Amino acid sequence: MPRPSSARIKPASTSVGPLTPHLFTPTAERPLRAKQHTLATDTRVAPHSHAWAQLAWSATGVMRLTAERGTYLVPPSRAVWVPPGIEHAITVVETAELRTLYLHQRPGRCGPQRSDTVGSDWRHCRVLEVSELLRALMLALPTNPDGASPSADELAREKLIAPLLADELKRAAPVPLGVALPQDKRLRALCEAVLDDPTRHETLADWSRDVGASERTVARLFRQDLGTSFVQWRQQVLLARALSLAARGTPMGQIATELGYASPSAFSAMVRRSVGAPPSRFFASA
Repeated sequence: MPRPSSARIKPASTSVGPLTPHLFTPTAERPLRAKQHTLATDTRVAPHSHAWAQLAWSATGVMRLTAERGTYLVPPSRAVWVPPGIEHAITVVETAELRTLYLHQRPGRCGPQRSDTVGSDWRHCRVLEVSELLRALMLALPTNPDGASPSADELAREKLIAPLLADELKRAAPVPLGVALPQDKRLRALCEAVLDDPTRHETLADWSRDVGASERTVARLFRQDLGTSFVQWRQQVLLARALSLAARGTPMGQIATELGYASPSAFSAMVRRSVGAPPSRFFASA
């Protein structure tokens, strides 16, 4: 069990609206559009949705994407697929160069390719590994908004890149790094507090007091709303945080200390129990 750390004072966050998605609307003629924004640490993009699918990825830095029933902490080695119509918000954990892909979806289809059906796994948010090829293709796409059309050469290049990128996205391996979020308001407040500072408290009793509920009530809500225990849920939060630290090149011993573990071996044991692999393998591609 990790040890609690002293409370940290968080800097004030900056809230911004949706980052002009209407200027990058994908169409049947241009089914894949890309845009780029660099956002500072603690910037929060307001909840929004759109009629097309999205792949959220940061070329540098770390972001957290939150949808109705889950939150996803994403370093450059991962991306998050967001289906059409799903409301989502973004928090920048570490200054990030965001590369957003918008994908046109035909009626009755959901996924990176035209043959993907509504009933597929692409109907849900999912974390995907970013291969070297997928990364290169995303960086190669033009990011001109509507009204500033790309040149004929750029448009021809986009038409060549788009189908290859869609195929590589289809092949991307899913990664079980999402952290489930509840619908109960009290439990949601507790979970969001843990996400902001997972080592502030050690016990469920301490976290429960923060939201004015008993430990027994909160434990029951975790079982009813999320189908898991607080300890198991918090381990997913710690894994996601560890992945973002590993992406910065933080040594494993330092990661264990920052997450409140008494020793690197205790942290390694948690990782093995959770994902069935040692930290050296699980974080290798971060």
